[in-house]
Amino acid sequence: MASTATLSPSAPMDVDGIQKRKRSSSPDSLDAPPQTRRRSASPGANGVSLPIPKVSDADPVRRAERERQLAARMAAIELEKLEKEKDKEKGKGKEVAEFDAAAEFAKLTAGRSGGVYMPPARLRALQEAASKDKSSTEYQRLSWDALRKSITGIVNRVNVANIKHVVPELFAENLIRGRGLFARSVMKAQAASLPFTPVFAALVAIINTKLPQTGELVLVRLISQFRRAFKRNDKIVCHSTTTFIAHLVNQSVAHEVIALEILFLLLERPTDDSIEIAVGFMREVGAYLQEHSPKANSFVFERFRAVLNEGTISHRVQYMIEVLMQVRKDKYKDNPVIPEGLDLVEEDDQITHQIQLEEELQVQEGLNFTDIFKFDPDYLKNEERYKQIKAEILGEGSDEESGSEESSEESEEEEAVADKEGIEDRTSTNLVNLRRVIYLTIMNALNYEEAVHKLLKVQIKEGDEIELCNMVIECCSQERSYSTFYGLIGERFCKLNRVWNECFEQAFGNYYTTIHRYETNRLRNISRFFGHLFATDSISWVVMECIKLTEDDTTSSSRIFIKIMLNEMTESMGLKTIAERFKDEEVQRACTGMFPMDNPKDTRFAINYMTSIGLGVVTEEMREHLKVCTQSMILSKLDMDFAERPSSYHGTTTCYARSRIILGLFLRFRLFFRQ
Repeated sequence: MASTATLSPSAPMDVDGIQKRKRSSSPDSLDAPPQTRRRSASPGANGVSLPIPKVSDADPVRRAERERQLAARMAAIELEKLEKEKDKEKGKGKEVAEFDAAAEFAKLTAGRSGGVYMPPARLRALQEAASKDKSSTEYQRLSWDALRKSITGIVNRVNVANIKHVVPELFAENLIRGRGLFARSVMKAQAASLPFTPVFAALVAIINTKLPQTGELVLVRLISQFRRAFKRNDKIVCHSTTTFIAHLVNQSVAHEVIALEILFLLLERPTDDSIEIAVGFMREVGAYLQEHSPKANSFVFERFRAVLNEGTISHRVQYMIEVLMQVRKDKYKDNPVIPEGLDLVEEDDQITHQIQLEEELQVQEGLNFTDIFKFDPDYLKNEERYKQIKAEILGEGSDEESGSEESSEESEEEEAVADKEGIEDRTSTNLVNLRRVIYLTIMNALNYEEAVHKLLKVQIKEGDEIELCNMVIECCSQERSYSTFYGLIGERFCKLNRVWNECFEQAFGNYYTTIHRYETNRLRNISRFFGHLFATDSISWVVMECIKLTEDDTTSSSRIFIKIMLNEMTESMGLKTIAERFKDEEVQRACTGMFPMDNPKDTRFAINYMTSIGLGVVTEEMREHLKVCTQSMILSKLDMDFAERPSSYHGTTTCYARSRIILGLFLRFRLFFRQ
């Protein structure tokens, strides 16, 4: 029988009847004070505790101040000791860092190049350490990285304008050791920028003339890349690769057989992608095939026509074939064999590689195609050997020369320097720049006064003043219609200085001599310009002595020029004034060519011309002269007829004299009644 537990009446119970645990009472008496705890003194800086100095002094304030100053001095001494200890620790750290740098360099040379960034200062330090032994692996690794960066940078900045300057820089690098790097850089750059493919092909063609193994390596890797891309159905890579191969064929680096094999492969089983690649390839290489392999070219287009007639391809690709047919009819005018500025290799110097599409290729993956460095035990010998090859390619002379040769070269250099003092710039670069400045100044001026003011500030060498006059006249001739703006510029210049006056007078003779070279609109503007100068007396009328107004000495252009110029002068001066000016003795002496009186035929031509342009009033003297010439001609003809008659037919001398007098009176009366 279970015994029941007896519960104390004082034990508390919870709701469920379970007795709660009771806290035990503190053994100490509640009336006793609580125990106190003392904190330990905090240690000094870095675990160093400084003793508090004690100073004996009767004055408490002064004692406290002296204790404070003494404590400060003691603390400064302790800080100096701590700083010295820190400097010693830093020196030990530097030694460790140098040791770590050497280990880091070893780690860097053991991995792939280009994968780890290194600060320039540390890299220079490593290069200095490695340059002590040029045959070491570290030095070769650094030179390899420099070669890779240099070749990549040169290839990436080549273009049509600077290719002639880039090629010597490229030959300065070791292309025999880095031909794999060159091939990789060229292929990567071409794939990234297809419009520059002709430039890269020209670069490879130039390298191929001196280092054929490099050009062959590029071609082999392109063919291998095309094979892999064609098997993977990689349309983008196939298009870029075939474009590069097409331009290498145009540059005669690759034989046209490889182009035909690629075309036959693409057209054998036509799909949209293969036909699109074939069309793009044919547009690039079609002009070359049409010139060198016309039969094969015709066969290729027959195959294109058959694919078009089969209708198994999409309408988009069919349209591309039709466009290709039209390009062929236009004789590839937009796709020349070699673009302008890239025909840099002579046909006799080019080396053509005959590589077949299906043959076994030596891609030479061991030439660091993936930029994996390999140690070269004969590094120094190979570098010296390439220096000799570079000197032969670039035409550099050997450094080892005798003392006499050096002295002769120094004398030649001194002579060359002396000759440079008299060098003349025949490229006309300065002249073109001067004309550009004059043109822009004229075009940007608001009025003729501003234009003249700015043109006078242009720095023009002595003897080139005529260029300013020519540019003003050329700008005037380019306008759709004549503008007095240019006439006022010429007038102001002529009245400013005698030099400009003489230049415009010289320009008049030059332009009148070559006026037949200008079209009608430009001729009209030039003639009105000089008409303005003559009407304002900016240039002397004596310069008209170059005009000979005869049927044999004038052309249709010169006659139009004279007509428009005289009409401009008549509108500005008036007919009466211009007639009086032409009657001036000095002008008459200078303008004898405009008013010829030595030959009646020329006189009659000048009279008819001046009358037709409305200046018949200036021909009165020529008309009088022509009448006198006509009378003398009739009388001389009568004398000749009388002399030719037979003696039996002759009358008396008196009769002949009488008839001559009668004829003379008749002519004079006729002239009187006409007046």
